[in-house]
This record gives sequence, C-alpha cells and structure tokens, in this order.
Amino acid sequence: MSLLVGQLQDLIRPGDTLWWGQATAEPLTLTRAVTAHRHALAQGGRLRVFVGIGASDTLRPEQADTIDFFGYAAGGPHRHLADAGVLDILPSHYSHLPGLIRAGVLLADVVLLQVSPPDEQGRYSLGLVHEYLPAALEQARVVIAEVNPAIPWTHGSVHLQASDFALLIDAQHPPLEQSRAAPGPAEQAIARHIAGLIQDGATLQLGIGNLPEAVLAALHGHRDLGLHSGAVGDGIAALAEAGVLTHAKKSLDTGVGIGGILMGSEKVRRWAHRNPALQLRGTDYTHDPEVLAASHQLAAINAAIEVDLTGQINAEVAAGVYVGAVGGAVDFLRGAARSRGGLPIVALPATAKGRTRIVAQLAGPVSTPRSDAGLIVTEHGVADLRGQTLSRRVRRLIDIAAPEHREDLERQAHALLRRCGAAFHQKQ
Repeated sequence: MSLLVGQLQDLIRPGDTLWWGQATAEPLTLTRAVTAHRHALAQGGRLRVFVGIGASDTLRPEQADTIDFFGYAAGGPHRHLADAGVLDILPSHYSHLPGLIRAGVLLADVVLLQVSPPDEQGRYSLGLVHEYLPAALEQARVVIAEVNPAIPWTHGSVHLQASDFALLIDAQHPPLEQSRAAPGPAEQAIARHIAGLIQDGATLQLGIGNLPEAVLAALHGHRDLGLHSGAVGDGIAALAEAGVLTHAKKSLDTGVGIGGILMGSEKVRRWAHRNPALQLRGTDYTHDPEVLAASHQLAAINAAIEVDLTGQINAEVAAGVYVGAVGGAVDFLRGAARSRGGLPIVALPATAKGRTRIVAQLAGPVSTPRSDAGLIVTEHGVADLRGQTLSRRVRRLIDIAAPEHREDLERQAHALLRRCGAAFHQKQ
C-alpha cells in the first residue's frame, strides 16, 4: 500500500475534487487508500469528494478533518455523513449533473474507476456504471483505475485504452453488492397494484430499494417488456432470463435495454457480462427529457418518503434527517407523463412506524411539485392525480391512506383546502 500511496501522491493535488462511481461501482482499493492516507495526499490542504449513494463504510464523518464531502444523496451508509453535518447536499436534478460538470460548475480533477479486464481489442469497460462518469472523464486531469476480474465487460458509450489511465492497478477487493430484504405484505400489495397498471410491451424505469424489486417480481406474467432506467438490479436480470424482458416493443433502442448502473449481486453481473442486449449509458442519455418522452409506454416507478394531500412529494428528509435525494425522480416522472401511454408512478407504503405517509403537510422539502404528480400507489390502492383538481386529489389520496389515519386526514383537509382556495366535498 505504501507504493500505491506514493503513486497517488504524485497524481492527486491539494484542493483537487475527486469523483468515482457510486454504490456497487465504488473502486474500493483506491477509495480506501485515499481516505486512509488523506493527510498525506492533501499535504496540509483539503480534498473535495463527490458523494453518491453508499454501499460501503469507506466514507466516515471523522474524515471531514481533511475532506469536504458534497453530493446529491445521503443513501445507505452515507447517511452518517448527513447525520454528522459534514455532507453538503447538492439539490440538483440528476439529469443536470453532466452539464454542470462539462460547464466547469462542478469541478472534476481526478476520477477513480473500477474497470473490467480489457477485451480482445484492449478496451477496458467501465463495467458496472456510466452515469455521470463520462462527463467527469472528459474534464479530469487524472484518471486512475483498478482492474477487477469480477467486473463484467459491458457494452456502452465509453470504453478506455491503457493509455487513458495515469495509473492502473489490480483491485484488492471483490465488487460491492447490494442485497435486498424479502418484500413485506405492504410492498407485495403495492407491487400487485403497479403490475396491474403496466401493459405488455411497456418500457420500465425503476428506482432503487426493496419496492422496485418487488414490482419486478410481480411482472413475470407480462410479455415483451423493455428497459430504460438509471438503476439495474437482480430483478431485471431475472425478468430477462425468464424471457419477459425482450425490449422488442421499445420505440427507441429496440432490442436493447438501457441502464446507468448495475446495483445488485453476482446475478446481475453475470447476466450483464458481454451481453449485447444491455447498454450502459451516461446520465445525459438515460435521463434525457426528449429521449424519455419518445419512449412509448414508459412506466416510471419511483419511491417517496411522504406525499401530501395535494400531491407534493418529499423524497429527501425523514424525521428531520436527510436520507434520500432529489435524484432522477422528477426527470423520469416528467418523461413518463410526456410518453405516449406512459405511467408516472410514485409508490410508498401508507405508514412507517405507525405514522401516516400520506400527510396534510410535508415534514421535508418538496422534491417533486404537485404539478408533476401522476399516480400515487400504496398498498390500499391507486390515486390517479392526473388532471384532477385539488379537492379531487385530496379525496383520492385519503382513499389510499391507511384506514386508521383517514378520519384525521379528513379533518386536516378542510383547513388545507381553505388555505388553497378550494372547496372540499366528502364524496367525489
């Protein structure tokens, strides 16, 4: 490790901003070397690190003695950074990140990568991820990578040659994995509701977590589904292996699934390896509004922390703690709304720890405005808010709240709608 640290010292400068793949795409050998030897690398100054969703314990609050953490999310273990007040949140739509990098608003001095072994043409694949990394690679002064034989060689818009790297080392750790707990009764009920909305031939976009995986498990009776998503997990691989995910009916990229990052286990890595029916692309394609609008029957399925009675959605803060992100939800919901036959879906269990998640007033920021709300799904049903007035939205959302909370929500609805200048009727 001392040799590696010396090599990194020759490449990383005080004041540099570092980027790497989030979640399962984190290059552990390099990130652990940087954090463990941060004082030597910063040389009395400070480093800046972009933070995405976490899947490891690499980043810890005490490292803020030398590192300034900033990023769009506080998911997974990175919640500890937010709890400690050392994570500076970037409240940006995910689709904006590549443009901000290319414009120099977000600096990208050093990019750390985890890549596959090269193919017969000497091309290294970015393996598990594209997302914002292609934009960062364009701007970076230094590109450092670790080669991991367990990383799949995946098709995509970017492949690298040995000459593109300032330093290339062997990985010392297996790839990170994101396991999912078995879905509970509420998640299974939500998944059944959503599966009933999706038609054969639809193109799927899913967020991350147990709920999207439950939805995918409920779709095995469907035919000719397609993929255009940011995250791609084990459930997608299972659908493909079952012959359900064919991409045959896609209006764009027919016959090919599009994703931004593989977030799962060895199952999805094995399926993705040299698979010509899968391409990983940058965020400027996966989240592009024109691409999404042109994707017929795009079913965008994303999660939330809470939804208020007018359709405003909080996906960032729970109990006063930053746990989520603005992320790509608004990008995909707007794209699905413009897609012919599209379904802009937000799904959430009706309660959490006994508290209602359909609320009269949000306890956090408005991550998605009510003007972008489409279909809200809980285990108690589906509230289609498209084209509905405030009073009708309130009625429909109360109907899918947990029964034990509906009476209280009815009382709060009267005052809420008076403030909004709308009438509330008991039955609509």
